[in-house]
Amino acid sequence: MSGTPSGQQPDHEPTAAARAELIRQIRAGGHLGDPRWRAAFQEVPRHLFVPYYFVATPRGYERLSGSDPDPARRARWLEGVYTDGALATYMRDGELVSTSSQPSLMAIMLEELRVEEIEAAKEARETGEAEKQPSDTGCRVLEIGTGTGYNAALLSHRLGAEHVTTVDLDEEITGPARDRLAAAGHHPTVVTGDGARGCPERAPYDRIIATCALPAVPPAWIAQSAPGALILAPLATGLIALRVTDPDAVRAEGRFLATPAYFVPLRARPDPTAQPPHPDAPEQPGPPAECGGRHRSRHHLPREALRDDRFHFLRTLTADTLTPQEAHTLWHQQNRPPRERFGVTVHGTGQYAWLDSPEGPHRWVLPGS
Repeated sequence: MSGTPSGQQPDHEPTAAARAELIRQIRAGGHLGDPRWRAAFQEVPRHLFVPYYFVATPRGYERLSGSDPDPARRARWLEGVYTDGALATYMRDGELVSTSSQPSLMAIMLEELRVEEIEAAKEARETGEAEKQPSDTGCRVLEIGTGTGYNAALLSHRLGAEHVTTVDLDEEITGPARDRLAAAGHHPTVVTGDGARGCPERAPYDRIIATCALPAVPPAWIAQSAPGALILAPLATGLIALRVTDPDAVRAEGRFLATPAYFVPLRARPDPTAQPPHPDAPEQPGPPAECGGRHRSRHHLPREALRDDRFHFLRTLTADTLTPQEAHTLWHQQNRPPRERFGVTVHGTGQYAWLDSPEGPHRWVLPGS
C-alpha cells in the first residue's frame, strides 16, 4: 500500500487479524479456493475503502468512522468493516445511494467471472499452443458501480489496473474511490458516467460485472463486449451470467446462479429526449413495492410461499407478466424451482427470461426491453 489517507487507521495488527478472520469465514463457506483471488482479499484492505459507513437505528442512521475520536466507536467501525455484510456507504437526503457489498458475495461474483479462461488462453498463445492475437493483451473488465472502489481494487490486484475500467454516476462517488484506489497502489480507469451506457472508449470487454440491480440487461454492454465475453449482473434478486454470442447483433444468453443477490438499483441519467407527461394526464399510482407484478395483491397466497426466497425471485422476475397468484401456481406446478433453473436470452432489441429452456413454454419479456 503506497499511503494512508488522512484520518484513516494504518494497516496494523488489529486490521490484519480482522481481515484474516473474514477470509477464513469466506473460505469456510466454500469460496476463495483460487489462491490468486485469496491473495487479493488478503492484500487489499477493505478498511481503506470504507473509512466510514452508516448503521440504521430506530432514530435514523448512525455514522461510524475510522477517524472517530472515541476508541470504542472506532472499534465498532472496524468490527463492521470486517464483518461479512454489506455496508451503507453513501446517503443522499436520507436515501441509500451506494453500498460496499457483502465480501462473500463479492468473492462469489469474482470467481464466477472465470477470468482464468482468458488467462489460460493468453498463456496458450504466448507458449505457441494457440494462434496469437496481438489485440488480446489480458482480461479486460468493465465494472458498473464503482462504489467505494474496493471491488475495482480486487480486480486490479488480480488482472492489473490497466485492464480494469469502472463506472459510476456521480463524481461524489468516483472521486473518493479514485483517491482510495491510488492510496492502495491501484490506478484503474475510473469513469464518471451513466453505467447503462457502458464505456465505449475502452471497449471491447472480455468481462462485465455489475454491482447494482437491473430491470433488464443494457444492450450497450453486449455491444461493447468481445465475442464469448461473460456478463455477470444482479437481476430479480439473482445473478445472471450471460455469454455474449454476437455483440454486433446484441445477442447473449445464460442462466442464473443459485446465489441470492440484493443490490441497490442501477441509477441512470434522465433521457433528455424523453417527453414529459401531458399536464392533463391522470397520475398513474405505482403498486406497492413489496408485492411485484400487475394486480400486486398478496391476498390468498400461502405463507410458505411468501416466506420462500425462491418464490420472491420468481415474483420479481415475472412482475410485469404474471400476477402473484399466477406466479404461485407456476411455482407450485414446477416444484418450487430454484434460481438456476431460470435464464435470460437477449436477441437484438428484445430480451426475455425463461424457465428451464429458452424454447420452453414459460417465457416472460423483461421490462424495458
